[in-house]
Amino acid sequence: MSAPHCNIHGTAIVLGTTGILVTGPSGSGKSALALACISEVKRRGRFAALVADDRVDLTLANGRIVARCPPTICGLIEIRGGGIAEIETLAACVLDWAVMPVRAPFDPRLPPEQEELELELGRSLPMLRLPVETLLSPVDSLMALLPEKIGL
Repeated sequence: MSAPHCNIHGTAIVLGTTGILVTGPSGSGKSALALACISEVKRRGRFAALVADDRVDLTLANGRIVARCPPTICGLIEIRGGGIAEIETLAACVLDWAVMPVRAPFDPRLPPEQEELELELGRSLPMLRLPVETLLSPVDSLMALLPEKIGL
């Protein structure tokens, strides 16, 4: 019997020891947020890598949600308006969080408490809405909102 699997629209990254699924509608800034986080974490001397951009293959393994990249887009990330770039990738990661980029004005101003992203696998990930295009870097925002839960 094979493990449940699905392919979703999103971007998967690893920051330090934390697997993150960036989710949201097309054009919401998923790839830009992922690339900004990867670049900043690397500048801080920590490990960061792309797993998949635009499409993510999800499976369950030992009760955890694992992200992989479809082979046809491995190592590629879209820079909206600029084209497709090649960057360092990781073959797979265990996902710990879902992050959704949001822009001002935020509606609602505060996110729902204990929000979760339901996945087609019959599982969910805790979800964090992350303001983009603000004075704070996305990594500083993540570290402030998840100080003990992000592996940086």
